[in-house]
Parts: sequence; C-alpha cells; structure tokens
Amino acid sequence: MSDVATPAGPRPSLLHHTDFLKIWTAATISLFGSQVSAIAIPTIAINTLNVSPFEAALLGFFEMLPFILFTLPAGVWVDRLRRRPILIAGDLGRAVALATIPIAFAAGSLTVLQLYVVAFATGILTVFFDVADQSYLPSLVSAGQLIEANAKLQVSQSAAQVGGQGVGGAIIGLVSAPFAVIVDSVSFLASAALIFLVRRPEPGPERPVVAEGARGPGMRSEIGDGLRYVGGHPLLRSIAACTGTSNFFSSLMFSILFVYLYRVVELSPLTVGLVFGLGNIGFLVGAGMSSRIPGRIGLGRTILLAAVVGGVAPSLIAVAPENSAAIPFLLVAGVLAGWAQVVYNVNQVSLRQAITPARMQGRMNATMRFIVWGTMPPGLIIGGVLGSNLGLHETIWIGAIGGLFAFLPILFSQVVGLREIPPIEAETTAAADTAANAGMADAPEPRTPAEIEGERGSWPGPGPAPDS
Repeated sequence: MSDVATPAGPRPSLLHHTDFLKIWTAATISLFGSQVSAIAIPTIAINTLNVSPFEAALLGFFEMLPFILFTLPAGVWVDRLRRRPILIAGDLGRAVALATIPIAFAAGSLTVLQLYVVAFATGILTVFFDVADQSYLPSLVSAGQLIEANAKLQVSQSAAQVGGQGVGGAIIGLVSAPFAVIVDSVSFLASAALIFLVRRPEPGPERPVVAEGARGPGMRSEIGDGLRYVGGHPLLRSIAACTGTSNFFSSLMFSILFVYLYRVVELSPLTVGLVFGLGNIGFLVGAGMSSRIPGRIGLGRTILLAAVVGGVAPSLIAVAPENSAAIPFLLVAGVLAGWAQVVYNVNQVSLRQAITPARMQGRMNATMRFIVWGTMPPGLIIGGVLGSNLGLHETIWIGAIGGLFAFLPILFSQVVGLREIPPIEAETTAAADTAANAGMADAPEPRTPAEIEGERGSWPGPGPAPDS
C-alpha cells in the first residue's frame, strides 16, 4: 500500500497498541453476540410468533429504517462531539433494548410489535454507533495503520460469523430463541466496559471558523456539506453506487431468506446456524488476504474483484434445489459472499478514511451509510411484497440477478485504476475543487502527510455483501 502519511521506517504492529486492543476486543465480543441475535430474532418471529413472509420482512425494515431517517443528522453530531462517549451510550442502549425480549417472553407478553420496536430502537443506536466507530478509528491509530486495523476488525467479524451463528443455533435448541437473545445483550455490556477503559485522549471536535458574533453553520448546512463532499468526490460516489446497488438486491433476497429456508427447504434453526457459520469461513479467508491482494493486482482491481465475486455468490442460492440438497449450495454461497465482503470492506473503507479530512469523517461516513444502507429498507419491503405475492423462490431469483450488476459503477470509474491509496493532498484538493464548483462553503483543505499523521495517532449468512 501507499506510504503516504506514514513515517519512515517500519510501523509497530497494532498488537502492541493497548487501546486498539481494547477496541478490537470490544468489537469481537459484541459482534459474536450479534450473530446469535441474527439467528434468534428471525426464528422468534417465524417459528414462535408464526408471522407471514411480509411480517418477517418488516422486522428487517424497521431495523434498517433508522439509516434513512437518522444517519445524516448522526454524522453532524458525530463531528460536533467526541466519539467515544457515543460508542459507550450506543452499546448500553442496545443491551437494554434487547433484554426486553426475553423478559416479555417469560411474562407471556411477547408480540411481533415489540420485536419491531426493539429493531427500530437498536437500529437508531446502531446508526450513531457505526458512524462514530468508523470516525473514531483514525484518531486512535495512524493513517498508515488503517488497513491493518480494519483488517483485524474484519477478522473479528469473520470469526464471529463463523462461530456465532452455529453457537446461536445450538443455544436456541437448548434454551429457546427468546432466551438466546440474552447473549447479545450481555455482549453489548462487555463492549461498553472495554471502550470505557480506553485511555488515549480523544482530540476535541474541530469547530468551523466563524466571524465574531456570527452563528455557526446549522444542521441542514452541515448535512449538505457531507452530501456535496461525497457526491462531488469521484471515488466516493462510485463506491456508494456499487455498495448501494448490492445492498438493495441482497436485502430484497434476504427479507424472505429465513422463511424460505425454514418453510420451503425445511431446515432447522440449528442446521441454518451451522450452514451459515461454516459458510462464513470465507470471512476468515478474506480477512487474511484483504491486505495482500492489493499488492499483487492493485487497490482498485481488488475492490472490483470483490464486488464481482460478491454479486455472483447469491446466484448459488437461487439455483439450489428446494430440499436438504441445498446445503452445499448455501455453504459455497456463504464462503464466496464472506470472502468478497471482507476484501471489499477492508479496502474501500480504508480508502475512504485515508482520503477524507478528520473534520469531515463523521459526515462522510454518515453520508455513505445513508446512501448504501438507505437502499436496504426499500429492498426489504419490496422483497416482502414479492415473496408474499410472487413466490419465495422467485423473489430470491430477482435479488440474485439484480446483484450480478452491482460492480458496474466501480468498473466505469476512477477507482478501478488505483494502484494504491492516492496521496491525501491530491484527493482532498480534487474533492475541494469539485465541492467549490458545486457551491460548497466548507470544502476540505489539502493537508500534508505530517499533519494527517499527527491527528490520527450484519447480516448473517449470504446476505448483503458489501457493507460500509
């Protein structure tokens, strides 16, 4: 990778970075717990509450709706506030929300409406947590360590998805799905405690310079800055288009996938958990390769390759037979999707973080998340409608075919020509010029590598591939 913004000489491994290890451990624990809920909550809706395919799709819709409603304001607040307290509050809030599910079940009052409310509440907290999380990392590690840091975090996600879903299926079999959710609630408490123990001082938020007596920019103005920054940046807008397209069609398919596997293929929760867990070995393989592939074929081609493979993977679910013989197809689909997701995310997220000024990190990440996850609620609703009226297998085919073309925005963009992360000066200057031409008042200033160095210190199974 490029040595821009990196001091001369070998960089110390992040294994010796105490505060990063706390963040990494916190992420590992919470990701593992979330994989248990990813199996348990749909199982509660489908098998315990016996909901329809459309009602099952609404569960994902309410979880993803906050990414349309709150992501852009979250980006502004993340840039105005310190990020670590936001992370702690997000973990504690999700722990409380999830704990209401087993409590209501034990009291005999659990309904699908409560699941929707919990999904919406945890979705709001996840919006703020994720935007703050991606914006906090560049202040914790140096710019030259971002790819290593993101790769290690993806290893955790990979391990969690391999082990968490299989364990989740087993826990459901032992104590029932509602009580399995307790594991996720406790994992968020542990994560919050570890983040609280981080001791590296976090730089205060950068304040815009305004004339004496004048009011600073308002919420709408700062949201607009983020939208113009991403929309005016040729690399960011191409990545957003690719990821958003993939997430739309993957969500369309995933909205009815559990219903399809339980009611058509007739797999048990334990089998589904084991299939997804074993299929997610692709995450581990991808995490080990994600930082090495760009050195062989270039950064842009690595991102393109991952987008192509991620688009092909869901096709294997569509062509699988409608009986237990579908298991090998699901396994291979999971391996390919997991590999593609990790390789894509490590490289495109690192690229985004490295080329964006610190004071724009929150708004950039929020705008990207608004675009690429904002396509998911419509995909979930459309998938639920199609699954209820057209058929479950037919809906999976529509999602698989549409996802095949998600790589096109990368193919026809400047991203594909990148050999490595471009110099920060060139990228921020280009973004500033584009934004200025569009009337952006708060365009990012070009900065030197030394300045940057100084200030920088799911979905289960073969679901949506590229995240953001």
